[in-house]
Amino acid sequence: MADILIIDDDPQIREVLRIALKQAGHTSREAGDGVEGLAKALNGRDDLIILDIGLPAMDGIELCRRLRAQSEVPVLFLTARDDEIDKIIGLEIGGDDYMTKPFSPRELTARVRAILKRSQGGGATNGQLTRGALQVDPQKHLCRFQGQDLSLTQREMALLGFLMARPDNVYSRVQISDAVYGPTIHVSDRTVDSHLRNLRAKLAEGGATDAIETVHGVGVRMGACQGN
Repeated sequence: MADILIIDDDPQIREVLRIALKQAGHTSREAGDGVEGLAKALNGRDDLIILDIGLPAMDGIELCRRLRAQSEVPVLFLTARDDEIDKIIGLEIGGDDYMTKPFSPRELTARVRAILKRSQGGGATNGQLTRGALQVDPQKHLCRFQGQDLSLTQREMALLGFLMARPDNVYSRVQISDAVYGPTIHVSDRTVDSHLRNLRAKLAEGGATDAIETVHGVGVRMGACQGN
């Protein structure tokens, strides 16, 4: 059972979501516009947020952007437009999945279940991973280099755990996308590159300047992780 925040300006959509989530064993609360939704999202302890893009007062993209500055709670976007730009922008600024209205309540609850499983470590590698002086435990959301804690987002942790599980393998953008987002979600190469760039920067700031290597024309793999 999960606590889910529904942010949508259509009362009928909120009712459909509330009933579907209740039947799936979840509890929910609601907001009817972006300003109210952001306030509830920042002041609550939700396990997942279902967020409409076309909201009054503040649209879903801006809401998610502001939310991501303070929270890594998973976000499932809803959009009334079958517009690839909306989908790409939404996922690049921190969404975990998207669905286009009208949607099947059964499919929506299946997407919710998959997101919750990923966010709760259901797809993560078990136990601690070590590479040189770098130690990572994806399920406990812990990352240390030379004994110092490094702060990573949920997505960055998933990416690093994936690379460290088989540190000598070289992975393409497609393989990384499938591992971090799941094979049913399509994100741009730009999104994958952005996650890799941010992860590299955080590791380098902590001293692990050699943590991720680029194999030109192929992909990336873990480096020696010995630091400076």
